[in-house]
Amino acid sequence: MPSSTAAAAMAAATPAGEQSLVSVLQPLFLHGISAAAHLVLALAVAGRFLFRRLTLSGGRAKDGDAGGDDAGRGAGGFRCYGVAVRTTWALAAFEALLAAYSWYAVAGAGCWSSRDAVAEQLDAAARAAAWLLLAAYLQFGFGRQRQRHQERFPAPLRLWWALFMLLSVAAAGVHAAACLDGSPVSGRSWAHDAVSVIAAVVLLAAGFLGRRDGRGHASEEPLLVGAHEAADANGGGAAGTALLTGAGFLSVLTFSWMAPLLAVGHTKTLVLDDVPGLEPGDRVAGLLPQFKANLEALTGDGESSGRKAVTAFKLAKALLRTVWGHVAVTVLYALVYNVATYVGPYLIDSLVQYLNGDERYASQGHLLVLAFIAAKVLECLSQGQWNFRMQQAGMRARSALVAVVYQKSLALSSQSRRSRTNGEMINIISVDADRVGIFAWYMHDLWLVPLQVGMAMFILYSTLGLASLAALGATVVTMLANVPPGKMQEKFQEKLMGSKDVRMKATSEILQNMRILKLQAWEMRFLSKIIELRKTETNWLKKYLYTSAMVTFVFWGTPTFVAVVTFGACVLMGIPLESGKVLSALATFRVLQEPIYVLPDAISMVIQTKVSLDRVASFLCLEELLRDAVRRMPSGSSEFAINISDGFFSWEASPEVPMLKDLNIKVRPGMRVAVCGTVGSGKSSLLSCILGEIPKLSGEVQICGTTAYVSQSAWIQSGKIQENILFGKEMNKEKYDRVLESCSLNKDLEILPFGDQTVIGERGINLSGGQKQRIQIARALYQDTDIYLFDDPFSAVDAHTGSHLFKECLLGDLASKTVVYVTHQIEFLPSADLILVMKDGRIAQAGKYDEILCSGEEFMELVGAHKDALTTLDAINAMNRGNMSSSCSDTAKLKLSRSLSSSEKKDKANEDEGNAQSGQLVQEEEREKGRVGFWVYWNYLILAYRGALVPFVLLAQILFQVLQIVSNYWMAWAAPVSKYIEPTVSMSTLLYVYVALALGSSLCILVRSLFLATVAYKTATLLFNKMHMSIFRAPMSFFDSTPSGRILNRASTDQSEVDTNIAGQMGSVAFSIIQLVGIVAVMSQVAWQVFVVFIPVFAACVWYQRYYIDTARELQRLVGVCKAPIIQHFAESITGSTTIRSFGKENQFVATNSYLMDAYSQPKFYSTGAREWLCFRLDVFSSLIFAFSLIFLINLPTGLIDPGIAGLAVTYGLNLNILQASVVWSLCTLENKIISVERILQYISIPAEPPLFMSGDKLDHNWPSNGEIQLYNLHVKYAPQLPFVLKGLTVTFPGGMKTGIVGRTGCGKSTLIQALFRLVDPAIGQILIDDVDIGTIGLHDLRSRLSIIPQEPTMFEGTIRSNLDPLGEYTDNQIWEVALNCCQLGDEVGKKELQLDSPVLENGENWSVGQRQLVCLGRVILKRSKVLVLDEATASVDTATDNLIQKTLRQQFLETTVITIAHRITSVLDSDMVLLLDDGVVVERDTPTKLLEDRSSLFSKLVSEYTMRSMHT
Repeated sequence: MPSSTAAAAMAAATPAGEQSLVSVLQPLFLHGISAAAHLVLALAVAGRFLFRRLTLSGGRAKDGDAGGDDAGRGAGGFRCYGVAVRTTWALAAFEALLAAYSWYAVAGAGCWSSRDAVAEQLDAAARAAAWLLLAAYLQFGFGRQRQRHQERFPAPLRLWWALFMLLSVAAAGVHAAACLDGSPVSGRSWAHDAVSVIAAVVLLAAGFLGRRDGRGHASEEPLLVGAHEAADANGGGAAGTALLTGAGFLSVLTFSWMAPLLAVGHTKTLVLDDVPGLEPGDRVAGLLPQFKANLEALTGDGESSGRKAVTAFKLAKALLRTVWGHVAVTVLYALVYNVATYVGPYLIDSLVQYLNGDERYASQGHLLVLAFIAAKVLECLSQGQWNFRMQQAGMRARSALVAVVYQKSLALSSQSRRSRTNGEMINIISVDADRVGIFAWYMHDLWLVPLQVGMAMFILYSTLGLASLAALGATVVTMLANVPPGKMQEKFQEKLMGSKDVRMKATSEILQNMRILKLQAWEMRFLSKIIELRKTETNWLKKYLYTSAMVTFVFWGTPTFVAVVTFGACVLMGIPLESGKVLSALATFRVLQEPIYVLPDAISMVIQTKVSLDRVASFLCLEELLRDAVRRMPSGSSEFAINISDGFFSWEASPEVPMLKDLNIKVRPGMRVAVCGTVGSGKSSLLSCILGEIPKLSGEVQICGTTAYVSQSAWIQSGKIQENILFGKEMNKEKYDRVLESCSLNKDLEILPFGDQTVIGERGINLSGGQKQRIQIARALYQDTDIYLFDDPFSAVDAHTGSHLFKECLLGDLASKTVVYVTHQIEFLPSADLILVMKDGRIAQAGKYDEILCSGEEFMELVGAHKDALTTLDAINAMNRGNMSSSCSDTAKLKLSRSLSSSEKKDKANEDEGNAQSGQLVQEEEREKGRVGFWVYWNYLILAYRGALVPFVLLAQILFQVLQIVSNYWMAWAAPVSKYIEPTVSMSTLLYVYVALALGSSLCILVRSLFLATVAYKTATLLFNKMHMSIFRAPMSFFDSTPSGRILNRASTDQSEVDTNIAGQMGSVAFSIIQLVGIVAVMSQVAWQVFVVFIPVFAACVWYQRYYIDTARELQRLVGVCKAPIIQHFAESITGSTTIRSFGKENQFVATNSYLMDAYSQPKFYSTGAREWLCFRLDVFSSLIFAFSLIFLINLPTGLIDPGIAGLAVTYGLNLNILQASVVWSLCTLENKIISVERILQYISIPAEPPLFMSGDKLDHNWPSNGEIQLYNLHVKYAPQLPFVLKGLTVTFPGGMKTGIVGRTGCGKSTLIQALFRLVDPAIGQILIDDVDIGTIGLHDLRSRLSIIPQEPTMFEGTIRSNLDPLGEYTDNQIWEVALNCCQLGDEVGKKELQLDSPVLENGENWSVGQRQLVCLGRVILKRSKVLVLDEATASVDTATDNLIQKTLRQQFLETTVITIAHRITSVLDSDMVLLLDDGVVVERDTPTKLLEDRSSLFSKLVSEYTMRSMHT
């Protein structure tokens, strides 16, 4: 036996004085000690099993259920348990295999008479039995009781692991000493030592670190009970349905636990409900508490002061602690994989010598084959587990980061909120968190690369001697050569990401405001802005792609370069090049290729991850709202519901410029407090200080009871109307119906196809402004809180609805509640118990209506403006007073009721024609099903240069592969098998030919890389331009029915895939197939019989790939579909954070975010599992082919084949499993990635609006000169299947006259405006402007000649100048004189330090809603079109400002056709004509005076209503 021989040799060479020591090292002694120890272990474990069975059989029946429950929980509560169990099973399997082989070898050699051989067999048998019993005990014995009774692993078990460590190290030391003494040591002994020492280290570490975790089950965490319940409520989220839970050891090892899902995916198209749930440890509910505890332990205090200590290092440390179990076990997997990878190159020389008939290896053929196969098996097993566990760790890290960032976003102070745009915050969860998750792939590379290089140098030194130093030098040079392009690549990627962020920010803003862009005919100008930003991006993209091409060139050329240098050094140093050594070196160079390539990539990834962690850490360090800013007390615990004493507040947290000054307010429970004042006086800020949203400089704020808040700009969630109203509360049908009645929502819900189950689009886009506000009010009412804060919600509804809301809600349902309401409607003030008049951030006046009416000029200004607006009604005031009851007679009530019920239709309902049949405007995101069509691949390939470069790329790769094979064939053929054989050619010729072939192959790779980069750049550019042109030319109905998150997903994630990945992935498929064909060709040269196995095995691989791809494809699509809701919910939560906090709903929204994160993680997790399921099976099949080839080779008669060529076949065969898996996996990955192209092509084919310009006769440059608008039999509907909204309108709007359009909510007013601007084209009839049919001219020609002030004021991020003059057509003087001064903003802008360059934040958030409306007025004054439309343009300003605007309009647009839609009747009373719409039909049309004279007219009724309300004041 080898060990016996080693010991004997040592004994012979040892002096007499040291014989005693050698006797201790004799095999008989060592094997005896080991066998005895393992025998004792086996008996102890067996005895423990037997004892438990005898003594606990009764108890087991009683508490078996509990035990089962504990066992079912897996290793969640005991640290290192899983590592210990897996290691023990792996060691047991290894010992059993080794014992079987050892018995076979001894029996075959007939060595049973030797005492050493008998001792060795007994030792092997004892080891196998002991470790199998111990593995069974850990799995089934200790595993069932570890959570209830054991704090740590039993002391005897830990003691045994320490003893095993000593035995393993001792055996390795003996063999090392024998090797140094020149005695041969078998490969089997080295393998046994390596496995034993590694296993001993792992088990010893598990023994010391393993202990029961102190925390309870994840679902018991109080903070996230809601998230757990939300996940459980969904079929896919229940923890009990996780496939991995309860999977056996072999099932985990072979990924067989994925089989049920793959079977379902093969038979049907997967939907999210088909995807099983996650284990508790993978869900946010299980991760977040642990991560937060780790983070707070590192940063100190968990409060806001503690959060400021968050750094990238502490964040990384907290993440590592959270997923440390996965990291630890993957260290073992990575070690095993890398060691197994180098076994093949190390043994190739021995195999060649065996095939050459070398006597030293005469009896070791089967052992060599076994070593090759065992290494391959370990490589396959460890690689799959390594990849899977690291991706699982990355997924957990991402979920934890997103969850903690989301929680932070809900707690940000106003100043912190303004310091970050929505886009920047969204990038943190979509880009930075993803990058941290991806880093898991690279985590171990930094320590693995030195290990891999060290092992490679060891092999090269053992085969080529000192020439290995040349190889090391070449390796270092190659690594250093990778640094400059790596740094350049990193720099270009940073620039690329930065420019992409800028573009995405602009795109997001444009998509949110697409309606105003189309109305103003600005969409093409803003598209050109996006294209310009993209040009900057593609400039960096081009540099990045060509730098990547150079890195690829270095990667593919590395083995060749290192080989040339090494073989050159051998020639110079006179080291003979034998075929076995050459082939061993070539195989080593190929394995060495990976660490050389990976190191720069890993370093780059470390830097990128550091940047992302810095960004996340800086976000977590942002200031939060001070929890003590407002003292919140339980309801009924104080005599005041709201009490503000000596309050000074500022949005900038700067004492020099307080926004609110010297506030002293005391509000008793049940009081109604009205807040009024001019635009910008601080009304909304007053509500914010009550909620604690505005930083407090000094003073005290105290509120008693719960709060509800209704914002001025309606915040509506995407989802059903009912969900928006319930807002997380349980359904109480009686209460719900009462709220709907109070908020006048019943009629709206009757019209909607799904009633309150109708899905609301993003930002409530398919609802009118009034409907959104009423849903907001209904949400507040349903919550039944103690204090209600209303920020002017009545301005968005018409007079009748406003009166109804005020009467039913504030005076009715909330009669006993504390209500603070901001209003511009003076008529709502007399009902208040207290009126606060705001001016310049102070309370100028306070008291009841009658008390303050004559006590100060501020309130008199507002009331005076209101009375001025009513002077037109003086003629009918007496009539109204005298006939107050008649105005509400039964006849009038009946008529008004009929009008209301028939006309309250949602103007914008069901605008999406594609969704008309289903009724819902917003549908679930469309995704393709089944196999990705060939047309997608074909369209991508032929897009750039019509596919002309594709054949050249393929040709270059084929030439490279041919030259590579020829060069290796040359070395194997020309080099002698041993130094005793005369070489066929001289060493110099051998080297020159190899160098020439190497240079040729390198040139091919360079050409291929450059061509591929060119194709990638050109295709990405074309796809981007086509998609964005299609999006910007899409009709408005597309944007109404498509959440912006879906469009942004394609413009960011999918476009990034196209930019940097798709072309490379397509190339990878082709290159892998070419390489595989080359390998099979080489192997068939030696043994054509390999085809007998290869063909059926490859067919089986393809079948498995097709079986797998059905599931993987749909899982990948689900990943894409499930990502958008996370971003959308995050964006909505940021926008509505004030509302969320005011209702105290933070936990509810955190739970929703957790559910969405888990829904995203589910398909991602199982997609990873499916991939490893496939890879494992492909590896097994390729290992079969390799094993067949090896067995065939060693059974051939000596001399039948050239040993060098046979060695070459084995060298290539070592990569067979990698390449065969690469072919199939590249195909699968491509099919998953190509979905991005498929999704972009979807949007390229969106139906477009009519042309922007017509090719016919051009319009006069001054058209329209008169401004006369004629409607002829106008019928408009939003989709062919839907009813008409406008029904046969025939009206003329005379040129230069002012026409007011009035009517109930939903009567068709906004639809008429959309038809005028051709956002929707008429089904029947036509519209003429100055005798030109607008249906015959281009959209740009039409919209650019008209002006509109929309209902929702829009400002873009930039400056005041860029907002007033987006197209840059006017001078500063014109902007000041014509726009700012006329729209009453001159003084406000003049106060600013930068004046026209004063910044405007995202969505104009640093300007009040009223000021934004004035900016929109300034735009139309600059433009001075002949036709002007005002769509509720003064809804957000006070009456005094409204009067100023009306005065400005009269002065500036004397000869302009002005069409006004207004809720304030006074805004249309000075019109030349009034048009009253009812149910899409013109009911009345005349001058205001004549309509008012007719007491039976509907217009007269509306005015009477308004005046009744006003006169009541």
